[in-house]
Amino acid sequence: IPGYGDSPPVEMVVTAQGRRTFLDHVLQELGMQRPVLVSPSMSGRFALPFLLAHGDRLAGFVPIAPVGTKDYTAEQYQGVQTPTLILYGDRDTSLAPQALQNLQHLPKHRVAVLPGAGHACYLDKPEDFHRALLGFLHQLK
Repeated sequence: IPGYGDSPPVEMVVTAQGRRTFLDHVLQELGMQRPVLVSPSMSGRFALPFLLAHGDRLAGFVPIAPVGTKDYTAEQYQGVQTPTLILYGDRDTSLAPQALQNLQHLPKHRVAVLPGAGHACYLDKPEDFHRALLGFLHQLK
């Protein structure tokens, strides 16, 4: 993620609008049309602004205890019609409950909880993660 970890700072990603625009450019450069956006943790700072502005350009959204969910209102989430799979590990007791509390306002959501998995549930329980993700993707067809 630009501007996080060991990556160099990028002026464009300082604001939510800049992060939304950055993600838009990435998807355009990759030639992606109606992708499913999977958003773990810090990537929420990019995915959530994009979802709220351009959710109609996504076939689906899979937030995995993303950061930044409290930055938006229930009404903003209620306006998004993108099918969503809210996915998290039951051992993620800090970020996941907060994300769920906010994201449950998305009208077309379902929830998958991975038992015995922490914040990086896709690393802790990869088979369960892939089963939930693939089930969601098949349902979109």
